[in-house]
Amino acid sequence: MSDNLRQQLPLRIGLRDSATFANFFPGGNAAVCHALQQRSEPFIYLWGAGGSGKSHLLQAACHAVSEGGGGAAYLPLGELSAMSPQLFEGMEQMALVCIDELEAIAGESAWEQALFHLYNRMRDSGSHLVVAGQAAPSALGLQLPDLVSRLSWGPVFQLQGLDDEGKAAALRLRAAQRGMEMPTEVAGYLLNHGPRDMHALFALLDKLDEVSLAAQRKLTIPFVRELIR
Repeated sequence: MSDNLRQQLPLRIGLRDSATFANFFPGGNAAVCHALQQRSEPFIYLWGAGGSGKSHLLQAACHAVSEGGGGAAYLPLGELSAMSPQLFEGMEQMALVCIDELEAIAGESAWEQALFHLYNRMRDSGSHLVVAGQAAPSALGLQLPDLVSRLSWGPVFQLQGLDDEGKAAALRLRAAQRGMEMPTEVAGYLLNHGPRDMHALFALLDKLDEVSLAAQRKLTIPFVRELIR
């Protein structure tokens, strides 16, 4: 990686503090969580719809490696595709590289070639690579057949969305991690009267945390109803 890119990268992206394995309710995704935590596979591909947890898991994997003293990089291509594909140069020196939003560079020949070569270099270096996209490798619109093949070198996991019971459990887990007590009935009320996707629900939880601390109020249905209105 060039010195210029090294200087730019930390300014463009970062890991969310809340994106940890402890803060992730797996639901039907226990197998992928286990694979990422054990790092038993050199290559893993994740796919699923927005809000299924791909970015959270990739960042959690980076947190885990960094806390263990290893080098890790999280690269969301939706934010970084305006940069040069040289971004991938030297990444094989990291213990773990997590590439998110692969669909952002689908059909871009230079990016696809650069990622193809990164796969090869990481295989030779013994590093770990996790890539995530909104669809399976063959359905992303990639133009380089060899890259599609590389993306399937290791396990390919489709992330399963949470049902309402899982969403309520995820909300209560996230609240507990923040030191908030969320009764089951409050989680149910949020699901019935708030947004449906997890990104928006977690954003609402952030607001609840902020307001409840300021008002010194517990999470009750009347309090939550007042905030939503």
